[in-house]
Amino acid sequence: MNAHDGAALAADDAPFSPAGAAPARRPRRAWLRYPSSAYDQRSAMLFLAPMMAVLMAVAVFPVLYSFWISLFDLKLTRPHRVPFVWFNNYLKVFQDPLFWESVLRTVNFTLMSVLAIMVIATLMALLLNQEFRGRRVLSAILLIPWAIPYVANGLMWKWIYDSGYGALNGLLLQLGFIDKYLVMLGDTDKTLGLITNAFVWKEVPLATILLLVTLKSVRPDLYSAAKVDGANVWQRFLHITLPSLVPGFALVVIYETMMAIRHFDLFFVLTEGGPADASHVVAWQVYVETFRKLAFGTGAALAYIMAVATFVLAWFIIRTTSRKL
Repeated sequence: MNAHDGAALAADDAPFSPAGAAPARRPRRAWLRYPSSAYDQRSAMLFLAPMMAVLMAVAVFPVLYSFWISLFDLKLTRPHRVPFVWFNNYLKVFQDPLFWESVLRTVNFTLMSVLAIMVIATLMALLLNQEFRGRRVLSAILLIPWAIPYVANGLMWKWIYDSGYGALNGLLLQLGFIDKYLVMLGDTDKTLGLITNAFVWKEVPLATILLLVTLKSVRPDLYSAAKVDGANVWQRFLHITLPSLVPGFALVVIYETMMAIRHFDLFFVLTEGGPADASHVVAWQVYVETFRKLAFGTGAALAYIMAVATFVLAWFIIRTTSRKL
């Protein structure tokens, strides 16, 4: 076969194009769709190896090792006798009445905190979504509580609640609501509510930002069409704003629920679990078992119970809200 016949065969194999039009080009091969060779795969694994090693060292290994510790009756008061007790530490925790009381306080604290954060953050997000003078200044002021560390936040609220020179007592006395300074953090009926107030003050800014970002994604033409149809402000809120906020609500509920269940800092700084057991929550019991009683096995079991409960609750919230998204 000569060169002329080869050119003719190549022309027959070329894609058909109309007369006078440029010849159609073959689609380019997607070179980067898959690694071109096993060498590329080995190179990728080599580059990822340091990150995987760090992740195993700082995350996976401590989690597995703490679970292994929870299977032993490990106490630093007798470090040379560490019997393997299987799941007896977990049974011991579940049989402790103080554990179930701490679970009830944790549930109360979580419900009060998340509900208050949701209401206040929704109102703040709706306000900051409007155009008015000073909106940027108000947004900057809103970030101040979020920027304060939890320990500093706890010390600040401890001074505010102080029974001798606290700002809250002084304000209530000036307004005529009380006749003398009250012992606030020493009252078993008020302690959990006061800690909830400090926690909400710290967490509202982040929840507001998350809901505000969700509001910014709502198309303005939806409100314009609703106005044309005669919908008032309340109807627009119910049928446009509220359904659009569901993804933001789900994210805030999941995050704030996990933070409230595992929260420890404010309980340590403000009350140390007191007065009596009024603020003895699960996170505080983990600290007491581990670092005060030096029972590392029971403390690890408590921590795992709290972690599993948090995971299950977050999974349930995600499954429930995902049906509405």
